[in-house]
Amino acid sequence: LIVAPGAYDGLSAKLIEQAGFDVVYATGGGISRSCGYPDIGLLTMTEVLMHLRCIVEATALPVIGDCDTGYGNALNVMRAVREFERVGVAAFHLEDQITPKRCGHYEGKEVVSCEEMCTKLEAAVEVRTDPDLVIIARTDARAMHGLDDAIRRSQEFARVGADMIFVEAPRDRDELKCIADAID
Repeated sequence: LIVAPGAYDGLSAKLIEQAGFDVVYATGGGISRSCGYPDIGLLTMTEVLMHLRCIVEATALPVIGDCDTGYGNALNVMRAVREFERVGVAAFHLEDQITPKRCGHYEGKEVVSCEEMCTKLEAAVEVRTDPDLVIIARTDARAMHGLDDAIRRSQEFARVGADMIFVEAPRDRDELKCIADAID
């Protein structure tokens, strides 16, 4: 188990490193809220990248960036991947929510089709130039469509090349085990 505490600026990244953790998660929700906005997709990619740059530069730890929905369609995802690579993140996660997205813990989320998300992931894999950059596919389907759909989507995301899977908001330990057992 790797614990990745959330940072929203350079100072919080430094504190995570000083506390002895092995990785920093640049939380999109934290970055949004630090700017005075709710986490509903109001920040532009440029604004998020500005915060990511400060976080990456502040720590020697690997940083996981929050790429939200990729800021649009598959073409937007391709640009986002290039920009996230330039900033120097070790990984990023891409969500299957509609645009504009909502925080994973908010009500009223909707997800795109599995096919659309797979197209975005294929685009991300295709444009990645750093073979060590980890692409994390996140699904928010659990809340709206149930665990079985979240697992089915996750299996498809892995099939098209996602390096890791992030099933948002499992409800209990049994669901965590079921997710781990079902997704390689």
